[in-house]
Amino acid sequence: MIPLLMLILVISWPLSRGSAAPDYARWGTLAVKEAQQKYNAEIVDYKHIGRTQIKPKLAEEKFKLLVRSKAGREFGVIVMIRFNPSTDKLQSIQFLETRS
Repeated sequence: MIPLLMLILVISWPLSRGSAAPDYARWGTLAVKEAQQKYNAEIVDYKHIGRTQIKPKLAEEKFKLLVRSKAGREFGVIVMIRFNPSTDKLQSIQFLETRS
């Protein structure tokens, strides 16, 4: 639980310093939330990989998460979130497990 709280603080840190949150912050929060639900596990670490513009109305944000299961197994998950950058409407979320 403490790593999750630290992760939330890191994501929201720019807000507390008076600057705007990065464009990917909303999608990073969603990536963490969806991964927690999908794997019923704790998110230990988080990294924004980057944004790719696929089409004029389709972009993808990628995140790498380190997940720890209740049994203590750690593994990586790449979360790919596709959305319309003009409307911020979510299109899809995909998960790809990797070795930690």
